[in-house]
Order: sequence, then C-alpha cells, then structure tokens
Amino acid sequence: MINDKCMMRKRWNVISKSKWLLVTALSFIICHLSFSIASCSYSEDLDLCTLTVQLVYPENTIEPYAGARVELKALGHNAVFVDSTDAQGKTRFTVTPGIYEASSSSQFLDSTTATWWRYNFNGVKSMIIVDPDSTNNIEITLKSSRKRVVH
Repeated sequence: MINDKCMMRKRWNVISKSKWLLVTALSFIICHLSFSIASCSYSEDLDLCTLTVQLVYPENTIEPYAGARVELKALGHNAVFVDSTDAQGKTRFTVTPGIYEASSSSQFLDSTTATWWRYNFNGVKSMIIVDPDSTNNIEITLKSSRKRVVH
C-alpha cells in the first residue's frame, strides 16, 4: 500500500512537471511568434517633406539676393538647419514632419549709388506645421533698418 502511494506521487510529480514544461514551451513559442509577427510590420522609413521659405523684402529697400542666411529650428528638439537663399530669395529644407520656426537675420551693403547704405533685415515665422499633406511654402516678411555708410 505504501509503495502504491509512493508510485502515485511519483507519477503525479512526473505528470505535473511534464505539464509545466509543455505549458512553458507553448508560452515561449507563442511569445516568440508574436514578436516575430510584430517585427515584420515595423518600418523605419521616415516621411521627408520639402519646406520652401521665401524672404519678402520691404518696399523701397533692395531686391532679393543670393546668400541671405535662413535658420530653421525644430520646436521641441535640438535640431537647427541653416541654408542661404538663391537669387530669388528662396531656400528649401528637406525635413521630417513636425513644428518648426524659421528666421532670417542679415546685412546687405548697397554700394550701387553715390550714397552707400547698410541694410539690416530681420524676420521670424513661428509655429510652422510641416506635413506631407501640406504645401509647405511659407513667406517671411522682413523688417529693415538702414544706416548711411560714409566712405
């Protein structure tokens, strides 16, 4: 009788251990498959957008020129992009979608007339939402001051 009870316990322990191993193995397989399936759908492709910035100069000052500095800051990040304008006063940035601030600050020496003038131009545009579904064209209207240069 005692041997029968010992045999029963041993059988129960063997059955319990084998069930535990089976459940553990099945759990591992299910977890592994679910991570494999989830990782197959992951994509690291970033949507890139082209943002065109047009500088608008005040009337009776100068025409747009190549080389004016334009900064683009990603709000909420430490990213700053810098470029210069073309002869039409435009520059283009290729960035990820987000919220940005564009600014321009430059000096221009007009020496085409008998009286020379140094112009200071400043402008900023905040809360620019760059999105693949938007046109992503902005204008920055510049403010100016000028000073006569004695030569």
